[in-house]
Amino acid sequence: MVSNRCKMAVKEELKKLGLHYVFVELGVVDIMEDISSEQREQLKIAFHKSGLELMDDKKAMLVEKIKNTIIEMVHYEDELPKSNFSDYLSQKLKYDYTYLANLFSAVQGLTIEKFIISHKIERIKELITYDEFNLTEIAWKMHYSSVAHLSNQFKKNTGFSPSHFKKEWSKNRKPIEDI
Repeated sequence: MVSNRCKMAVKEELKKLGLHYVFVELGVVDIMEDISSEQREQLKIAFHKSGLELMDDKKAMLVEKIKNTIIEMVHYEDELPKSNFSDYLSQKLKYDYTYLANLFSAVQGLTIEKFIISHKIERIKELITYDEFNLTEIAWKMHYSSVAHLSNQFKKNTGFSPSHFKKEWSKNRKPIEDI
């Protein structure tokens, strides 16, 4: 689950099957009942129809937790953490960062750093589009050392300068799920 819409879809499917949950968070669901293998299969099918996946593999679940932590951090928190991302992920997920980075790269085929940058760029696109902050404020909010650093990374990833993007924004937006 990578968005609030996904969480709503999961809650709806649980409700349809008469299952009660303690919480539904990005990537994690705590169900009150013990579910049968039949209910598990029904959930798997229902989730698949909604474009979601029920995961049983511990490593795949950890990779999803890494992705969800990054998405939550970049897209839903008002301010990025003061510590570096590696420390933040290690502390949040309670695993050594080297292990997390190696697992993520092996499963996803890209580094955690590139995944974070992709999401930061999408968040910057969003902030540019909303026009609430100037580029200096966005650079500060997204923990870039300077506007020049943000602009260089933005252009490297999108092919556009932030100002050119602002003129052409609608053509380049991606849903979070497609990043």
